[in-house]
Amino acid sequence: MVDGTGNPWLRKDIGIAGGKITALGHITENGAETIEASGMIVCPGFIDLHNHSDFSILAYPGAESHIMQGVTTAVVGNCGSSLAPLNPSNLALLKRYLSSFSRASSDYGWEWRTLAEFYHKVEGQGICINLAPLVGQGTVRLAVKGFDSTETSREEMNQMKKLLAQSLDDGAFGMSSGLIYPPGSYSSTEELVELASVLREYSAIYTTHMRNERDRLIEALEEAITIAEVNDIPVEISHHKAAGRSNWGKVNATLRLMEQARQRGVEVNCDVYPYTAGSTSITALLPTWTLEGGIERMLDRLKDRQIRQSIKREIIAGPMAGSGVMRDAKWDGILIAGCPSRKEYEGRSLEDILKKTGKFQDPYEGLFDLLLGIEGNATMISFTMDEDDVRTVISSPLSSFASDSAVTAPSAGGNPHPRGYGTFPRVLAKYVREEKLLTLEQAVAKMTSLPAGKIGLKSRGILREGSWADVVVFDPTVVRDKATYDDPHQYPEGINYVMVNGQVVVDRGRLTGVRPGKILTR
Repeated sequence: MVDGTGNPWLRKDIGIAGGKITALGHITENGAETIEASGMIVCPGFIDLHNHSDFSILAYPGAESHIMQGVTTAVVGNCGSSLAPLNPSNLALLKRYLSSFSRASSDYGWEWRTLAEFYHKVEGQGICINLAPLVGQGTVRLAVKGFDSTETSREEMNQMKKLLAQSLDDGAFGMSSGLIYPPGSYSSTEELVELASVLREYSAIYTTHMRNERDRLIEALEEAITIAEVNDIPVEISHHKAAGRSNWGKVNATLRLMEQARQRGVEVNCDVYPYTAGSTSITALLPTWTLEGGIERMLDRLKDRQIRQSIKREIIAGPMAGSGVMRDAKWDGILIAGCPSRKEYEGRSLEDILKKTGKFQDPYEGLFDLLLGIEGNATMISFTMDEDDVRTVISSPLSSFASDSAVTAPSAGGNPHPRGYGTFPRVLAKYVREEKLLTLEQAVAKMTSLPAGKIGLKSRGILREGSWADVVVFDPTVVRDKATYDDPHQYPEGINYVMVNGQVVVDRGRLTGVRPGKILTR
């Protein structure tokens, strides 16, 4: 038994009843069911601290891609985007915007308005995984201002505070921001500081996809720390990285900044996924001002030849030159992950697509034509990170593991990032068994008790009497990820049993189909 605390393993029996752990030690009485785990590791269910499964859980309530890799709880509503609160006046803008992140979301009905109403619908259909919701700052801003980039008025700020407070009353664990994504990216530091003041009243967390993970990484981290320090609230730096070759190595400085902030009393941590490629909407290739007014206005701008030239100049030599995905990944380092209208593009690089369509002579014009043709609706994978940096962040005592993915299933198709199927087994295979960067106990703690403590989950993340029985049983000599960039829809090996709230959802490596998941609240 690896209990999740980071302490050395212990040899114990575990008794479970009523969904909870009722006994630890030498158990002599028989249970209604016995799992023989000799030679295997038994540990708490993995807690994915940065997850987007709220986008897809209504489509894939079985959460197959996550359950099969041992994830029993996902913290959702990240990067400033949640599926509530909604304003009927701006609902069409939100639905259109989120469609570029998740092809599943268009058929949800969208009859809810509050966070509580959305998760009531989710829990009502039955889910296999526990979800711990955050509320998105971008969603809150969109509900009040749409895709308007102007400064927030006093009345608008009061409306945003009211929506945030309502979501926290509904049980949200905190607020997330995604400061490269409109409309959250239109917010000033001062606006974020004031809105986050509501979190202090609730002892809630602030998580952030920072404003910049490239040339201005240091300044973006300082902004995040300032927002937390002024308000005396905990902050989580999402999927921490330094993107772009010229920025590789900066994570050493950012981790020192976090340590220094902690010495001042700022509770700052980060999470990390064990890959050198990220994934997001293809619209992230464009300057954020192009999305002012929403996706339809972006498409209108791409039809204007003069505006196209302005966008091209900004990407090549303007403000985006030092911070854009295009500069870092290049045309052959950006893969189309999902594209509902042109499935033949999925799994192919932009360079390959543009060459085969005869539009690589001027690839920017080719990109703009492509975006118009698919109506801006695609996700991409971009190779911008350094393996040494990934190892540095992984080995920091401040980091937890996260997949930055959404639940899916092989039937979904597309070419998603392999992290959706392989994050946690990959850590156990590559960074524990093979490279010995972490001990098994350290890795499990970064997947269980550390994220549970950070988000404020009670009675989860540690195997002890009275805790909820979220449990993973795996073979440490076999466990490994199988998902690849070319073939991502592959379940890992070596995860033999998974339990959620005391019920077996994976039995000898096979899904059982039961859905004992819960919506967790702060």
